Amino acid sequence: MEVILAKTAGFCFGVKRAVDLVYEQIGKENTYTFGPIIHNEEVVRDLKEKGIGVISSLEEAKTLPPGNIIMRSHGAAKYIYEELEQAGWNIIDATCPFVKKIHRIVAEKSRDGEQIVIIGNEHHPEVEGIMGWCETSPVVIDSAEKAYHFEGKDHKKVCIVSQTTFNYKKFQELVEIIAEKGYDIDVRNTICNATEERQTEARELAQKADAMIVIGGKNSSNTQKLFEICKDECENTYYIQTLRDLDLNKFSCAGCVGITAGASTPNNIIQEVHTNVRI
Repeated sequence: MEVILAKTAGFCFGVKRAVDLVYEQIGKENTYTFGPIIHNEEVVRDLKEKGIGVISSLEEAKTLPPGNIIMRSHGAAKYIYEELEQAGWNIIDATCPFVKKIHRIVAEKSRDGEQIVIIGNEHHPEVEGIMGWCETSPVVIDSAEKAYHFEGKDHKKVCIVSQTTFNYKKFQELVEIIAEKGYDIDVRNTICNATEERQTEARELAQKADAMIVIGGKNSSNTQKLFEICKDECENTYYIQTLRDLDLNKFSCAGCVGITAGASTPNNIIQEVHTNVRI
């Protein structure tokens, strides 16, 4: 059996930066992350065991004595930063720099009167954060149906940005639908390079593999996108969080098994799967 591990599998720059920032705070009292620092249950569990708690909401933060609070890699709305500071919290910002760039774009463009369209999942924390930096009400689109029904307001210029982990091919399709409506659009492809590279490699690997394993947290948007891409190319695609979720008997007849992983998947989990599949 040939087992191929994707070169791009595992932590991206933004996730590694965020996780490193949190681990630097271990041992300091009254330290929390605002939401799970990344979408990986194994990492969050390890941090909790080392004394780093998770605050789920602004309301919860206001019930606790202020200390250090680390903003998750997905970012948060502007008002959350402001209210945490007013409540006396010391903010350590672990927001991915690529996400911060989107915050700056939508803040500036909405201030200039442009209508903001965000291509992404409106219930994802990254998109919720981006929405919270717009000075006018943004529109969130994640499907062709929503794109077809989109209507611009008062002939305003339309600025289109994307969730950093969105499927690049789908982003292009949705932008084309909006462009056909004839609006004056300013398209900012804010899908990060690491996401594009990871998705491209996953698609190419799945095309030649007899089976694919996609590793990542169950709430990880970028891992879900990888799974969808691989499933389109390889029917025998399996989404797991750790080796415990994998039935190795499924690969006994496979000539080639490909392995990829989301941007928030630790290297030790990837290597454990890689090692055991080869046995």
